[in-house]
Amino acid sequence: MRTRRIGSLAIALVLLTAPLWGAAVEVRLKLPQKARLDLQGRRTLTIAPFLVVTQEGQERMRSRNIDIQAEFERYLTKTLRRQTDLKLIEAPAVDYPTFDLTQLAREVDFWRAVGERTQADLILAGGLDFDIQDRTGYRTEEYISPFNGRQYYRQVLVEQTGFEYDILMQVYDGKTGELLYTDNFKDFQSFDSDEADPLTGMFENLYSLEDRIVGVFTQKEVEATRVLFTG
Repeated sequence: MRTRRIGSLAIALVLLTAPLWGAAVEVRLKLPQKARLDLQGRRTLTIAPFLVVTQEGQERMRSRNIDIQAEFERYLTKTLRRQTDLKLIEAPAVDYPTFDLTQLAREVDFWRAVGERTQADLILAGGLDFDIQDRTGYRTEEYISPFNGRQYYRQVLVEQTGFEYDILMQVYDGKTGELLYTDNFKDFQSFDSDEADPLTGMFENLYSLEDRIVGVFTQKEVEATRVLFTG
């Protein structure tokens, strides 16, 4: 504790005397950020079918013939192959013992059996919730009257469609069947049209979440701001 207090006082002294040295320059640095998952000795991964939990706006998805599960797994496979060093192994057909994701995380014997069949070090699974929401409503906006030049407020009808992606990711040890890591990734995108394309909305969600998803499996570089004193 004494060392920590001395360090804090030293930093405070530097900040107080900085103007005597010269100007402060703000710089942006790229710093390495470790993978959230311990990958030591783990080089192979299989992706088990993700479960579609709920899906609001199903009529629009069916009209476009969009398969949420297939599109997500195609995207995930392509992304992990491109941005990680893991070797992806094709998953066999999986007969889940339950569709309750909380209970599924406790099915150690099931996941160990999947690991034995695929010989994968890691098994990635989870659940998907993709919702299409009608966000049409009135919005207050300012406008200038062309008659007297004065500013007024008025209610304007705005047609909007919202796309919300909620992804639960679970990573299991292929040898023991134990749950190693779990996380929840959420994103919402809004478009000013009630005819917005569901597939476009879905991939906008995924692109927004990509760095966080990939960061589970590989080291990423993050930008940080630091202040340097010149003199």
